[in-house]
Amino acid sequence: MFELSLMCPEDRIEAVSDALDALDALSVSVEDADAQTDAEQALFGEPGMPPPKDGWQRSRVTALFPSEGAARDAQQLLAVQDFFAGCQVLGVSQVADQDWVRLTQSQFAPVDITPDFWIVPTWHELPAQAKRSIRLDPGLAFGTGTHPTTRMCLRWIARNGATESSMGNPLGRVLDYGCGSGILAIGAAKFGATDIDAVDIDPAAVESTALNAQANEVQLHAGLPDKARGAYQTVLANILATPLRVLAPLLCGHVMPGGHLVLAGILERQADELKEAYAPWIRLEVADLEDGWILMTARRDEAA
Repeated sequence: MFELSLMCPEDRIEAVSDALDALDALSVSVEDADAQTDAEQALFGEPGMPPPKDGWQRSRVTALFPSEGAARDAQQLLAVQDFFAGCQVLGVSQVADQDWVRLTQSQFAPVDITPDFWIVPTWHELPAQAKRSIRLDPGLAFGTGTHPTTRMCLRWIARNGATESSMGNPLGRVLDYGCGSGILAIGAAKFGATDIDAVDIDPAAVESTALNAQANEVQLHAGLPDKARGAYQTVLANILATPLRVLAPLLCGHVMPGGHLVLAGILERQADELKEAYAPWIRLEVADLEDGWILMTARRDEAA
């Protein structure tokens, strides 16, 4: 493999990236050329949403090609294009051979949710202190336990699921709405819930949830959203603020009297708009905070 490296101003990044795609680059990446310096610029966005900008004022664009000839052909073709004005070729270099599987695996270590509850990739040994664990590998579906929103939801499950109750499992019947990898539904099962529905609009997420549940030896029902039926003691939804606002009447309608609603995927600054959206049905409060993300929860009135 060979890399073609370029320096581009922000207003040229889209055109250059599109041209590299058309020239059969295997991949194209854009990085801040001033990263790790005083001139570094932070760009923040929300998962699943378009990036706020195409790049930085000075961006390093790197394209991967299968051969040196392909990389140099791309370099020559780009150099004579009008849209390449203001850009600079940094060079073509060979990419060192690596064990890409091992390299990828090294980026995913066990994640502690509580001191004795861990998310552990299948290629890792269980930590000695892990009394409960979820075995989960990175995949196409969202949710590997590394994001603050997932960790906060799992902490809530661990805290509430471990509570003793004379009425059976405190989590009761559970709905994981927008299940992704199924990590929250599996977490609920690990804390004793036995009647669990996990639903998502993405068939790949449904398949991933079913496979992950099987790998963790837990029972749940995975399906599309129409599989969510009736009332639940615990309703979990780790999505994003905009769909959570739209789903307010539906999600609240699934919470039984005395039941819990647990919402994540919400930035701290979005708390008031979520409270307002859910106010006709339930009173949301901020229950946890991590890295600018919040967990919002509510308990439905027993008389509802």
